[in-house]
Amino acid sequence: MYASRAALVVLTLPALSLADEGMWTLDNFPSQAVAERYGVQIDDAWLRDARLATARLENGCTGSFASGDGLVLTNNHCVWGCVRNLSSAERNLSDEGFLAASREEELRCPGQQVSVLVNYENVTEQIRAAAADLPDAQANDARKAKLTALESACSDDASNLRCEAVTLYNGGQYFIYSYQRYDDVRLAFAPELDIGAFGGDPDNFNFPRWCLDMSFLRVYDADGNPAKTPNYLAWRATGPEGGDPVIITGHPGSTSRSLTVAELAMLREVEYPAFIERYSELRGRMLEWALTSDEAARTVQQRILGIENGLKVRRNALRALLDSENMARKVDAENALRKAVDDDPKLREAYGEAWTLIEEAITAYRNIHDEHLYIEYAAGLQGDLYGYARTLVRASIEREKPNTERYREFTEAALPQREQRLLAARPINTDYEKLRLRFSLAKLRESLGPDSEYVKLILGSASPESLAQSLVDGSKLGDPEVRKALWVDGREAIDASDDPMIALARRIEPKARALRERYETDVEAPQVRGTEMLADARFAAYGTDTYPDATFTLRATYGAVQSWEERGETIGPFTRTARLFERATGERPFLLPASWEGARERLADDTRFNFVATTDITGGNSGSPIIAADGRLVGLAFDGNIHSIAGDFWFDETTNRTVGVDTAIMLEALEKVYGAEHLLKELTVVP
Repeated sequence: MYASRAALVVLTLPALSLADEGMWTLDNFPSQAVAERYGVQIDDAWLRDARLATARLENGCTGSFASGDGLVLTNNHCVWGCVRNLSSAERNLSDEGFLAASREEELRCPGQQVSVLVNYENVTEQIRAAAADLPDAQANDARKAKLTALESACSDDASNLRCEAVTLYNGGQYFIYSYQRYDDVRLAFAPELDIGAFGGDPDNFNFPRWCLDMSFLRVYDADGNPAKTPNYLAWRATGPEGGDPVIITGHPGSTSRSLTVAELAMLREVEYPAFIERYSELRGRMLEWALTSDEAARTVQQRILGIENGLKVRRNALRALLDSENMARKVDAENALRKAVDDDPKLREAYGEAWTLIEEAITAYRNIHDEHLYIEYAAGLQGDLYGYARTLVRASIEREKPNTERYREFTEAALPQREQRLLAARPINTDYEKLRLRFSLAKLRESLGPDSEYVKLILGSASPESLAQSLVDGSKLGDPEVRKALWVDGREAIDASDDPMIALARRIEPKARALRERYETDVEAPQVRGTEMLADARFAAYGTDTYPDATFTLRATYGAVQSWEERGETIGPFTRTARLFERATGERPFLLPASWEGARERLADDTRFNFVATTDITGGNSGSPIIAADGRLVGLAFDGNIHSIAGDFWFDETTNRTVGVDTAIMLEALEKVYGAEHLLKELTVVP
């Protein structure tokens, strides 16, 4: 770690057999457990430097600063949207890759934002006081209003300081997190997709791997200059050694480890099967459409990989929830907590109804799940154009309300990010828009039935095909200037608009809001109250020395570079360059770019390429720095093995592994494949 790097304290304590489990908040990191197991101490100064060197990509990934001039290292798959938006029929940056020869040639990523956590404050008592002694629905509204007020009081437009309310331990704690946000984010380097995602879906969530899943962005300040980022990571040239302890800092998206058995059953029986059915069919339609033209293939090239990733996650998560042995452990753990509550009269009085509240909420959700999914969640109206229309219509209503009474995604603290995404100049492929919309409209009719009031409201006498075509062909919302005018002029302009997408969104909005209100009253309010009670019950029964489920907030996880046993064989922790060329077939997904074929003789066969560690991560950690105990970057997290998918519900140190890109191959590729000498000079590389 560069700049104000904290000194490493090496201990001589014997390693203990403790699981490398947990996505820990930095205010509650288990430094003693790390010291006992690995003989190193990660102190508050180390964690502070790591926090300021770690960035959150607001599209759902993590990055780390690689220089004092705003250079951000992240995964290649985290910049796919940027690469796609900057590509054209004449220049496919996914196939070609991209390297800016100078900072003047770096390309701005439409809508991309990067944030750094600069401060956090525990506001649990204030939130509890605001909701005290109120019925569940009113308490839910009061809680949201107070969080909105705290966010607004903290945020500062002049310095681009953005504050967000954070819920931890499913309501056990509330924080206000303060972020320095960068709105000008530019692409500096991205390798070709064929090496960034070498192996494609067959290799995804597997190991051994050979992926150069890396890219560089750069953040710029309000004056258009590279931002000054004095806290950044120095790179270790040789990467990690086997057995080395490592820390990963990043923003894991979500986990479900503290869910009740009833909540897990909802995932297993309803939500995962519905997702798998929808996206399996959509993937098939996209693959078929991709064969129609080069432009169609380019449009869905990365998107198909993203859908395949999502499907593999849900299928294996569903398989985990169907595992009777592991589910039995969940039942036993829940029964143990119930017994601890029942055996203590005070705990029983305070928390005894928690499970009933959650079970009743889940029952209510089952009753409205499909309508909520297809209408309020808009799964029946897919596409960027409808998404723009929905945002514009809903924002025109919400922005007229007092700030504390708005939907949380339209508060004053949330509006700048929403506005930037709405107005970003992203290209729209109208044929792809029609494909998504007609598919989702067909699924809407199939799932809700042709006699559904929602289907009649949306389709009338039209077919999904004819309605999708007329909506897309008639809409002007692909033009960011049209969207800007509607956003600025507000409710009057929205009500007067004859854009067919706006008209559809206006027509749906009352029904969607009614579904949302029903969900918030019958599902969210009692479920939040129940999970809050369970969090308090766990604290009372077991103490506070534990970690919360992931919430796309900054976490640190620890572990070591280590092999594992699979079907009687040892899977070693490293792969090396030579095997990459042996696996290449000349056809996707095992096609090597010409740049790599041309550099074959310059690359060392034994350079470490990818590696695994016992660290506990999940989606959102993509792009996270893998940091050695001395604060130096040794790798870049980009995936997990197949066993890590069950980590959404439980952690098994014997098989769960993070997969990372070694700094050794990143540096060698920059030098010998891409000739990126200016980027290498900008990095701080140490032995």
